[in-house]
Amino acid sequence: MSSKVLVIGRIGQVGHELARADWPRNLAAEFVERDRFDLARPDTVRAMVVAMRPRLVVNAAAFTAVDAAETGRDEAFAINRDGPAALADACGEIGAALIHFSTDYVFDGTKHGAYTEDDPVSPLSVYGASKAEGDAAIAARLDRHVILRTSWVYSPVGHNFVKTMLRLGAERDALRIVDDQHGAPTAAAELARAALHVAAQIDAGRDDGFGIFNFTGAGATTWCGFAREIFHGAAARGARVPSLVQPIATADYPLPAKRPANSRLDCGKIARTYGLRPVPWQAALSACLDELIGAVPPRRLQQGLVA
Repeated sequence: MSSKVLVIGRIGQVGHELARADWPRNLAAEFVERDRFDLARPDTVRAMVVAMRPRLVVNAAAFTAVDAAETGRDEAFAINRDGPAALADACGEIGAALIHFSTDYVFDGTKHGAYTEDDPVSPLSVYGASKAEGDAAIAARLDRHVILRTSWVYSPVGHNFVKTMLRLGAERDALRIVDDQHGAPTAAAELARAALHVAAQIDAGRDDGFGIFNFTGAGATTWCGFAREIFHGAAARGARVPSLVQPIATADYPLPAKRPANSRLDCGKIARTYGLRPVPWQAALSACLDELIGAVPPRRLQQGLVA
């Protein structure tokens, strides 16, 4: 008999990828959305999980509007801290495991190298603080948890940097993009792949792979470098792109929420524990562009116009 998996969130970036992924036959996923499963109402969340009695819960829902969180603190903390805490309580009550997604924004970005799972958190924003406290709430309540910490998530759906760049690139001849924040673009499809792999291991009875794990695209770049790769791929697929991408400093593009200057995450732990190794971020981006625009025409590949 298949094991029941409760997946919270279907229409978000990671939820969308989980919904269209090929799940192992022994895992039966049931997706729920906010209209019936609102993380901002922790008491009802806990009661529903207990009543549904899944073997595993995957939380793909979150308050991710980084700048809006600065003025929407209560909602951000309700969804990113209190809701996950209730999930952890419910999972503990019924003996279920929990897979949860977190963020590079729990760090302040002052470290010179890549952050490991053991580095202390020091968020700069309300969003980052709400996610950090959510992670801590889960860890304090539930031993059988896997928190996948990631960065710079994008996909063919929702609001994200890739889609924004494609839209602006089609409208403007020049763009100014921040070039002093460093991180790893991560495809939501890759996050879904990692979550499914972990879920299958948990369902198989593995009990030594719990805790926090970093998982991002392999390699690192800046937002400006990310934008240039997006436009390189878009141009190869025949899309209109700007003629100039100008690098600027964070100070030249002020936003309500502060971002870490260094968001690089060391993914060695998840490779050692689960054998999961991220693909290069450029390769994952190319797959996303194939879906958004179309594959690179064979003639361009033969002519060597695409690296």
